[in-house]
Amino acid sequence: MGWALIRGWTVLVYLFMFLPIAVVVLLSFNASQFGSFPMTGLSLRWFAELAGNEAILRAFRTSIVLGLLTAVISTTIGVLASLALVRYRVPGRNMISTLLIAPILVPEVVLAVALLLFLNALAVNKSFALLLAGHVIFTLPFVILVVQARLVGIRRDVEEAAMSLGASPVQTFFQITLPLLSPAVLAGMLFAFTISFDDITGTLFWKPGGVETVPTQIFAMLRNSISPEINALGTVMIVLTAGLPLLGIAIARRMAMKRGG
Repeated sequence: MGWALIRGWTVLVYLFMFLPIAVVVLLSFNASQFGSFPMTGLSLRWFAELAGNEAILRAFRTSIVLGLLTAVISTTIGVLASLALVRYRVPGRNMISTLLIAPILVPEVVLAVALLLFLNALAVNKSFALLLAGHVIFTLPFVILVVQARLVGIRRDVEEAAMSLGASPVQTFFQITLPLLSPAVLAGMLFAFTISFDDITGTLFWKPGGVETVPTQIFAMLRNSISPEINALGTVMIVLTAGLPLLGIAIARRMAMKRGG
């Protein structure tokens, strides 16, 4: 009886979490201009109008560029930091590791306000560079956690064997360590891109005037009215933010299986 109640409660929780998402996806194909039930038919009309909306396309371009830059910078710093903290005896290693992971423990709104106030005290104006720096700070801990977990499982003697056969540390890294680390690197990069692409709290504080990302564009559209285009845009966001991590996990598993084979 107890397990039956737990299973029933679990089903209700999942319905509460995912049913609104399913409704948004369903209404994005509604032929009516009123985004409500009953639906009058199925249509791709709102996706077509979405593709012709210059403001939304501009926000998509900004989000993609921002996400790609965040992913590259966060992954590069995360891999180097993980190598230093795991493979070498760095003074104050525990404190450095705690500082690098700290942004994930602090509420994002607090981190956003703190960074904004700090830069205002330095007389630094809002800019795309500030927005990018904020996203890197927020996504870096995710990359470090993923890469460190993989790096700990890579045996040190494999790298030592390569160096004993004449390989330099740089050659060992690119020919031995990085290929073994590639599933975690790919996963960390996809996590960083997805988190950056989907972020709204920090972006609202850091973005300069006239620059909109997809989440802030949705927020601006909701302040005026609930347009069916928002449902279509929400569906595209769901596909990207849910599909990319799943794709990354599938690729990482395939790469790990090939390495293991």
